[in-house]
Amino acid sequence: MRRLIPYIVIGFILLCIVLIVFVFPSTVAQTYGPPSDRLSFSQVIQYSAKLTWDDGMLIKPLDSNAPQQSFAIQQGESVESIAERLQQSGFISDAGMFRDYLIYTGLDTSIKAGNYDLSAALSIIDIANKLQSGIPGPVTFVILPGWRIEEIAASLPTSGLNITPDAFLAAAKKPRPGFDFLAGEDSTEGFLYPDSYILPRITSADELIEVLVRNFDSHLTSDLTDGFSRQGLSIYQAVTLASIVQREAVHDDEAPMIASVYLNRLKINMRLDADPTVQYSLGYSATQQTWWTNPLSLDDLKINSPYNTYIADGLPPTPISNPGLNALRAVAFPAASSYYYFSARCDNSGYHNFAQNFQEQLQNLCP
Repeated sequence: MRRLIPYIVIGFILLCIVLIVFVFPSTVAQTYGPPSDRLSFSQVIQYSAKLTWDDGMLIKPLDSNAPQQSFAIQQGESVESIAERLQQSGFISDAGMFRDYLIYTGLDTSIKAGNYDLSAALSIIDIANKLQSGIPGPVTFVILPGWRIEEIAASLPTSGLNITPDAFLAAAKKPRPGFDFLAGEDSTEGFLYPDSYILPRITSADELIEVLVRNFDSHLTSDLTDGFSRQGLSIYQAVTLASIVQREAVHDDEAPMIASVYLNRLKINMRLDADPTVQYSLGYSATQQTWWTNPLSLDDLKINSPYNTYIADGLPPTPISNPGLNALRAVAFPAASSYYYFSARCDNSGYHNFAQNFQEQLQNLCP
């Protein structure tokens, strides 16, 4: 038996050599892909052995329930620094293991600087691959109450989003299934909820429209819809009226009174005579460089358009802007009034004088 011991030892050593030189590299290559062509033969063996030892830990997340957190990589930051910070931040369990995988695959040379949303629910392999994208951080995109879709589109080139104005307009002016209040409509005008949004830069035009409309939907509470019903309005009609109120009300506290005037007119089939609908009809003014021509001329008030409520009865065919929550609530819960007219005060305060009849309206006009 003693004579066999040297042969057993030699056989064991040969077996280890075969495993390390041939089996480990082949198995690792099948699992994680071929090694980087920058590695020498001895390095391939070295890192193959390490990855074989670490195998289960490379694909197992540190915490499957962990939330996303931001992680920034600076230009020129070393792999060692990145790996250590990932471990310190609780994204990975072992910086050395992460480094070994990067070096074996060659991903250590292609990590991009940038801001990333990472999570300990991702495996080491997932995080390593995600760091190759170099996607900049999210964008804060703001839509102001009263903007029409063209104004939203015009804000995109400087927003940081990779959406062209033309792509946005095309997406905004097509049917949007899945929302009852837009059933049968060919445009989302009026339902692109004004708010501040934090979005990935790679958000597409369709995705952006979906986010905006869903935000409107989330604010469409039962008390709002009940309020619209009490005014005899469908959701679409209420948003259309709110889009006018939004353009008229310089001050939020006056919106319910302005809404009451228009609702009073609708109840007696009186034309709305709303200047914003004429402005919407006119479109972009190259002279004033605005979508909302002001002041309006007498000829402007005669423009032949279904949106011109000086010549067309009832509400315009669609909303003329995207109203905020204050304007929507003003339509749902208008002031109780007997007013049928209003005009801007002469002090440039943005407030209005209200009148019950045309004679009072004439008295309120500025000299």
